[in-house]
Amino acid sequence: MKFKFNDIANAISVVSGVTLAGIIGVGSYVYLNKDAIIDDIKDAAIESVTGGMGGALGGDLPVGAPDLAPPQAPGLGVAVPSSPL
Repeated sequence: MKFKFNDIANAISVVSGVTLAGIIGVGSYVYLNKDAIIDDIKDAAIESVTGGMGGALGGDLPVGAPDLAPPQAPGLGVAVPSSPL
C-alpha cells in the first residue's frame, strides 16, 4: 500500500486541528472556572494543614488573655480577687 503525500498532509492537518481544539477547550474551561478552581485548591490546602492536627485547634482555644485573669484559689474553683496593696 502506497501513501501519497496528500494523504500524509491531511492526517497531520487533522491531528493538528484536534490538538488545537483541545487546547482551546481546556483553556476556556480553566478561564471560565478559575475562581471555583482557586477556591477548591485553597480548601484542599487548608484541610491538609488542619487535618493533620487531629482537632487540636478546633474549639479548644482559650478566649481572651488567660495570663491576665485573676488567680484561682486551689480546690475552690472560684477566682480570688487580687489585693491592690
